[in-house]
Amino acid sequence: MRHHFIWSLGCALALVFWGCDDGDADSGDAGATRDSGVARDVGPPDAGPTDGGIDLGPCALDDGQCIFRHDTFGDEQLWTDVLRLNELVQGLPPTTALSVGLKVDAEAVPSEVLAGADLEDPATTVALLSLDAVVGVRATVEDGMVTRIGITCALCHSTVDDSVAAGIGSRLDGWPNRDLNPGAIIALTPGLPALAESLGVETEAARAALESWGPGRYDARFNQDGESSPVLIPPAYGLADVALETYTGEGPISYWNAYVAVTQMGAHGTFQDERLGLDIVQEPDLVTPKLPALRDYQFSIAAPAPPEGSFDVDAAARGRGVFEASCASCHAGASFTDAPTLHTPEETGMDGNEARRSVTGMYRTTPLRGAWHRAPYFHDGSAESLEAVVEHYDGVLGLGLEASERADLVEYLRSL
Repeated sequence: MRHHFIWSLGCALALVFWGCDDGDADSGDAGATRDSGVARDVGPPDAGPTDGGIDLGPCALDDGQCIFRHDTFGDEQLWTDVLRLNELVQGLPPTTALSVGLKVDAEAVPSEVLAGADLEDPATTVALLSLDAVVGVRATVEDGMVTRIGITCALCHSTVDDSVAAGIGSRLDGWPNRDLNPGAIIALTPGLPALAESLGVETEAARAALESWGPGRYDARFNQDGESSPVLIPPAYGLADVALETYTGEGPISYWNAYVAVTQMGAHGTFQDERLGLDIVQEPDLVTPKLPALRDYQFSIAAPAPPEGSFDVDAAARGRGVFEASCASCHAGASFTDAPTLHTPEETGMDGNEARRSVTGMYRTTPLRGAWHRAPYFHDGSAESLEAVVEHYDGVLGLGLEASERADLVEYLRSL
């Protein structure tokens, strides 16, 4: 039986689940420079703008970095009021939080506190939340108790450089958090039974589906069609010259940001798309006014350059020739994509399930900048390495590449 996972919160319509991805109603422009992907700010905000006395969130409406990192768009209505995530994290030691892929921003924690932190003590988790040091999670802590909690774009689309320890370091905005296990986190929440009941499914069936996703994967259609078929969390960098966002190209940056904020994160805002049969209007709209600045910040995040010495320079130079002869018709120009052109699953040799579930029925050509670090590949992670990617297209497109040409092409991809 198919279920449309939509429920009412008060008088407003909100949807389940999370992840602030990438998408906008115009292609926009922003000057991006290639760097490590490390982005810094001066810390979390204490207060943001108001509209007629209504709190619009912690960030100025033109501060895209703050919105990306710290704004929940009012999604506490899902994560606190329904899923009761605050109750879960109250007793969660940092070791467990790190094991499901949550990250700690070391720059938000005084060095003496970080050095003496007991990672087995749930009180440390609460302290980190009070410092706004858990990447992508924003909480209100009162007298040692987590009373409200929500998530931000950075949860899925930011990680850390592990400079202090695994999962603890400086932020890397735009990098997909491939350690994050969204399904496992949702499955652990005390509110799962109530959520499952509101969706018309058995609790254990919902739990089994969520636990099957695994690290680095999320299904942003699960609450639309009731199917469970997660895809890899994509990067949110290198998008300045990309016409469409998402693997299936439903729309540009702010379109997808709005979709994910409202229908996945549980934000208090507006999302409307006749193609999906969605007409969600919640006032005040805590999402739409922030989309331009959020888009501009994402456009400013360049794809990370490969580390020095990580690829064979001479082989990459030869591989560029192979690429231009065999791959550049689709992976075209500086953005390495021919979007807005879309391709059928048959053209690409991809499994067609994700395309079938989308409104386009097709796939966008994935941009290649930063491909050196984000294995596995393809929307479903079915290619474990760049070698597997090249082998796939050599077969599907009948390129007839020699072994040496395939090896050179891999080195070129590592150089991007």
